[in-house]
Amino acid sequence: MVFLLAVKLAYTAFMAVLVPVYLRNYGPTNFLYFCDLALFLTLGGLWLDDPLLLSIAATGILIPQVYWLLDFIVRLVGGRASGMTDYMFDRRRSLLLRGLSLFHGWLPLLLIGLLLRSGYDPRALPIWTALSTVLVLVCYFLMPPPSDRPGVKPVNINYVYGLSDSAPQQWMPAWAWLLVALIGYPLVLYVPAHLLLLHFMPAAAH
Repeated sequence: MVFLLAVKLAYTAFMAVLVPVYLRNYGPTNFLYFCDLALFLTLGGLWLDDPLLLSIAATGILIPQVYWLLDFIVRLVGGRASGMTDYMFDRRRSLLLRGLSLFHGWLPLLLIGLLLRSGYDPRALPIWTALSTVLVLVCYFLMPPPSDRPGVKPVNINYVYGLSDSAPQQWMPAWAWLLVALIGYPLVLYVPAHLLLLHFMPAAAH
């Protein structure tokens, strides 16, 4: 219990720093990213001792953030994979900003540790899928598209225009890419994470 309280306090202190710093530097739209939503779900899950909230966060970000961590390690040793973590080496961003963004690497590990204690709630899959669908539509219709002169302000949030922040993808019509995101994200990212968590984590008590 003492260890769990320490985790709660440390995580809350981290969020107390991250939220105002991100608001000042990136603006409120940054919190439309899936990973940022997962931060708040984790905070709620920690303090409410709610395995459902923790399960929702893990289902949504487990696979993308593990890939983020691998991409970062490759970039750190001088290689380049997808470019997902190039911004971590962008000197226009302060060391504080880049340091805070390291949560992409440790958050999935924290969630796994928490779910080993609380158990995984399978209701997470449909709930996260619904949340992410709303976010994809909001980001596509209301948020800025890629820019050939990207700054630190968020564009192409959740990759709704393609995989680059500097230009929309050209492989298919924009509406077709939107369908890829709406259908492909659950099939490629959420369902596999759900199955892994269902298999390896204990079941949450309802």
